[in-house]
Amino acid sequence: MNWTAIWVTFKLASLTSAALLAIGLPIAYWLTFSRWRWKFLVESIVALPLVLPPTVLGFYILVAIGPHSPVGRFYAEVVGQPLPFSFQGLLFASILYSLPFAVQPFATAFEQVDRKLIEASWTLGLSKLKTFFKLIVPLSTAGLVTGTVLSFAHTLGEFGVVLMVGGNIEGVTRTVSIDIYDEVQALNYAAAGQTALLLLVVSYGVLLAVYAMNRKVWAAWPQK
Repeated sequence: MNWTAIWVTFKLASLTSAALLAIGLPIAYWLTFSRWRWKFLVESIVALPLVLPPTVLGFYILVAIGPHSPVGRFYAEVVGQPLPFSFQGLLFASILYSLPFAVQPFATAFEQVDRKLIEASWTLGLSKLKTFFKLIVPLSTAGLVTGTVLSFAHTLGEFGVVLMVGGNIEGVTRTVSIDIYDEVQALNYAAAGQTALLLLVVSYGVLLAVYAMNRKVWAAWPQK
């Protein structure tokens, strides 16, 4: 079992979910409470990774951050190394790829908050920022946890975007999904099966925790 690839994968998933928690909150808030008539254009862009083939998305990201793009040139000048086929480039691609898995649960949770409570908070003199952190976020905890966990689990299984943007560099961009593919290509089914089983158990455990929390199955147990 390639523990280096496992470490890279979990580091990538953790950083991606943390970044999406910070990035997704303002996006979801705007999508929920904005009255702009054309906001569906933004909604469709955010949801695009859900329907776009990963290789297509990875190709466009690779072009966007390549050495001939403004972003790629600026990054190379500041950092001293190109963004493609690096962990930083892979992280950037993962954030874009998993964006809807965080934003949509966040927005759904915000929509379920009673608007009367929000208006009452404004009436009491709290700013929109304080209302967001002291009222909306606490009442949306389940949705925030769901979005964060789903983005983490989704990143664990990335393949097409990882291969296009990160390549297959051991200890840098080689993730579990790439490792499983290489083991199968080498007809090493035993190693591939062990790694795949680990990924299956972790992914199922993550989803089980999310569904258990959302359905509140533990409420059936008596409190002591």
